Amino acid sequence: MGERDPLTGAETTGHTWDDNIQEFNNPLPRWWLWSFYATVIFAIVYWTMYPSWPVASSYLKGLTTITYQTDAGEEVTSHWNTRALLQRDMQTGKSAVAQKTYLKVIEDSSYDDIAVDADKMAFVESYGNGVFGDYCAACHQSGAGGVVGEYPNLIDDDWLWGGSSTEIETTLKAGRVGFMPAFEETFNEEQLTQVASYVLSMSGEENDATLAKAGEEIFQGQVGGCHLCHTSAGTGLKSQGAANLTDKIWTIADVRGATTPEEKLSRVKSVIHNGVNRVMPSWSSRLSDTEIKVLTAYLLNKRATGDQ
Repeated sequence: MGERDPLTGAETTGHTWDDNIQEFNNPLPRWWLWSFYATVIFAIVYWTMYPSWPVASSYLKGLTTITYQTDAGEEVTSHWNTRALLQRDMQTGKSAVAQKTYLKVIEDSSYDDIAVDADKMAFVESYGNGVFGDYCAACHQSGAGGVVGEYPNLIDDDWLWGGSSTEIETTLKAGRVGFMPAFEETFNEEQLTQVASYVLSMSGEENDATLAKAGEEIFQGQVGGCHLCHTSAGTGLKSQGAANLTDKIWTIADVRGATTPEEKLSRVKSVIHNGVNRVMPSWSSRLSDTEIKVLTAYLLNKRATGDQ
């Protein structure tokens, strides 16, 4: 037993500084001790049940397991980890079950029914926005406005491969290859200027009538052969993904962004000279048929409302 302080009578450790400063020997509060013991027990239980300490090149994985299904439908049992927990919750959680129920409703509904049903359209907007953000927005931008010269605008009426529900579904499932050959070795500089002038004339843009007349002969003739894909009227073939050159909608040459007739001509010439080669991948291996239907309905609604 230690010494006692003569003034207070409290037990001390016997250590004294500067003749009269002593260290009291007060025990820790009982509640604090029990709390400390409880944390020790909790830590031991946690280390036993869940992943914890590193061991060599691995770690203690714990006794708790989680069973879930992979994207391929294979059932997998794993030690507890947040990724497996998320995977299971996305399949069997309350929100996931409700989501699957509504996906079944969309699967059994026609596009016309979806468009006039507020609840179905609300689900399409919510779920479709997530799918679009994950798979489409990187190219077509978050508002689906696209990038002129690179990726098409999905909220206008100019869908190169067709904008009906069936055509959009086909595009999403099969992907598309947009191709126009480069005419750098076919046309000389004069011919290039003539064809570009004719292309501008078809959409009502300012042009040199003489050059455009000469360009028409090349466009419609064997030298250029442009009419084979864009048609003699310049309205384009959906089966080829060929652009409509008469609707003032420019998906490759940024004519609307040009400020002078010369700059517009230069931009059209550049596309004809260099050609077009762009690819949209197929999503049939990443998205289910129902998810593709939701995405199609989502795009149809964005186009109808013009909502970015």
